[in-house]
Amino acid sequence: MPITNDSTITEFILLGLIDRPELQPLLFVLFLVVYLVTLLGNLGMMVLIRLDSRLHKPMYFFLTNLAFVDLCYTSNATPQMLTNFLSEKKTITFAGCFTQCYIFIALLLTELYMLAAMAYDRYVAICSPLRYGVKMSRRVCICLATFPYVYGFSDGLFQAILTFRLTFCRSKVINHFYCADPPIIKLSCSDTSVKEHAMLISAGFNLSSSLTVILVSYAFIIAAILRIKSSEGRHKAFSTCGSHMVAVTLFYGTLFCMYVRPPTDKTVEESKIIAVFYTFVNPVLNPLIYSLRNKDVQRALKNVLR
Repeated sequence: MPITNDSTITEFILLGLIDRPELQPLLFVLFLVVYLVTLLGNLGMMVLIRLDSRLHKPMYFFLTNLAFVDLCYTSNATPQMLTNFLSEKKTITFAGCFTQCYIFIALLLTELYMLAAMAYDRYVAICSPLRYGVKMSRRVCICLATFPYVYGFSDGLFQAILTFRLTFCRSKVINHFYCADPPIIKLSCSDTSVKEHAMLISAGFNLSSSLTVILVSYAFIIAAILRIKSSEGRHKAFSTCGSHMVAVTLFYGTLFCMYVRPPTDKTVEESKIIAVFYTFVNPVLNPLIYSLRNKDVQRALKNVLR
């Protein structure tokens, strides 16, 4: 379907994170450092898992995909954001805005279901350890990792098309640091009810369905762990899930605040702050979360650094 618009708008202006010109150079340095650390952390995690044969397990296969999604996620917005910090002309083309919005939604949905797949992997590992190799075969792992990408990019395309088929004639100034759905919708002078309902339904369904998989998996995991008699065994079982639980809490917490509400002036302003967390904070923290609490990753890192 071609991306067209009834208005003459060919580009948008991104207001950015804050309207304080004197702080732009400082923010440029801050977010550049965060971005470089994110690149180093996630690329390092992917390379480390690839190099160490002891990490060639389903758990680390999914972790590699999560690192890749985080890497793409933050790279989708950061270069444009960094450029705008040092530029007076903070514009983005109509096609570029569509692409950025589409990729954001697609990767967001992909990460939701990748985290759900990781929860299922932990459920099988703890609740059915003797059949883990059979249930989590290479074919099963590839299917579980492929579904989030296929579904995420399909639903993301549908949502982005609904947004950019609107008529934009009020303004071309987007009150955000990237092309996000809620502030773009507010620029439309046509009926946005279909898009708003589609966004809420998609957000509600995807958040609740993926979170249900995670919560059900952890309900069985906790029940299985409580049946373990030794405290050492319980601690070891919990330690394999701790990192994932922290990552899930951070990611889902920010998303519930972001998307399960209609766009208003107040929520758009709040969304910029919330967006910083899942665009920059989560991707930079995930490699730390999964490495600091994981002895296998720590051991592999020490072997590489020797």
